[in-house]
Amino acid sequence: MDKQNSKFRWIVFVSVLFTYFLMASQRTAPGLITDQVMRDFHVTASTIGLLTSIQFFVYTGLQVPMGILADRYGPNFFLIIGAILTGAGTIIYSLGTHESVLFFARILTGTGDATIWVNMVLILGQWFKVKEFVRLIGIAGMTGSLGFLLATVPFSLLIDFLGWRGAFLLAGILLCLCGVLLYFVLIKKPNQIFVNEIVPLKKVVQHEKTLFLIKRIFSNRQAWALFLCHFGIVGAYVGFIGSWAVPYGMDVYGMTRSTASQLIMIGLIGALIGAPVSSWISSRLGTIKRPYVVIHFIILLCWAAFLLFNGTPPFVMLIILFFIIGFGYGASALTFAVVRQSFPLKESGIVSGFANTGGFLSAVLLPSIFGVVLDQFQTASGSGVNGYFFGFMTPVIFSLLGLSGVISIKEKRRQTSEQTE
Repeated sequence: MDKQNSKFRWIVFVSVLFTYFLMASQRTAPGLITDQVMRDFHVTASTIGLLTSIQFFVYTGLQVPMGILADRYGPNFFLIIGAILTGAGTIIYSLGTHESVLFFARILTGTGDATIWVNMVLILGQWFKVKEFVRLIGIAGMTGSLGFLLATVPFSLLIDFLGWRGAFLLAGILLCLCGVLLYFVLIKKPNQIFVNEIVPLKKVVQHEKTLFLIKRIFSNRQAWALFLCHFGIVGAYVGFIGSWAVPYGMDVYGMTRSTASQLIMIGLIGALIGAPVSSWISSRLGTIKRPYVVIHFIILLCWAAFLLFNGTPPFVMLIILFFIIGFGYGASALTFAVVRQSFPLKESGIVSGFANTGGFLSAVLLPSIFGVVLDQFQTASGSGVNGYFFGFMTPVIFSLLGLSGVISIKEKRRQTSEQTE
């Protein structure tokens, strides 16, 4: 019995996804206590902004190095350490007495968070066949969105009940326990069940020199296609929805803050649906590229619609646009289905990290570019609508890059006997 035919693979699947669910929630949970942190630590809004973004920068910067390490030494160890680091960072955050402690805690959390996606993709690739993997990667993407959902009303209620320190302390302890759980599920139990499979692998694996590997992957057309593909579909959603959606609703449509924040929820619902549905459609059709091209094209049309209506589409259309854009973000998990299909497992880590870097690089760039454009046109014309109109050119350009990337993907046709390398 091998891993990809054992029932134990489902225990691995549930354990890894539960850990991802909790880790994803801690990316945005600190946003719930911004006012309390400012009051308790007497810090400015700019300090809070840096505190919020530092985890994001650490996450982005570590994607390729994490992919290399996971390919070289295996994903299990790094995922376990990542869960414990995220838990430790969250615990330190809850006990912090000075802003410098909070920064250290978020750097630690970002380091742990950087391990989750790349290693999770590799672990699922080891335990599931290609056709199963395509379906399950969508569920994995949905799990991340559920984690973001946990960090809204449910975690807010926990903060009201335990206080913000108690809530984050509990979350940190749970994450450390997840690290312990993963040790038993990923290392100890498989060593007992698959003794004959695991030992020989350590003897036969030969590793390419790191610099040669990086040079080869970075000059690979397929890798760059996946980078651009993820750059276009992830950054436009995360960058705009996470930074400018609420101000846009308030400035252009005169919404209250709470009403405008519902736009984010609509996008999140779209992401929750988009991940499993797009994976299911791809699996049914037996192709990843064709539905992914259609999704990228529709997302491009959605962003272009903002330009067509001078930055102010009708309200009903606005709701639909946010939902579809969120759906497209959920479908971005297909990028890693292509990685699994196109590259051997020993290279999947670095390619997954490279593609994920594209997505989160655009998520870093878009808010800044959008903000600069908005400032320029608001200063020149005094019209917020004009500023947002020209700002929407940025996600349109990003989406064009994403569409060019997905069109450039070379898809291997699935064969009856799936690869299990």
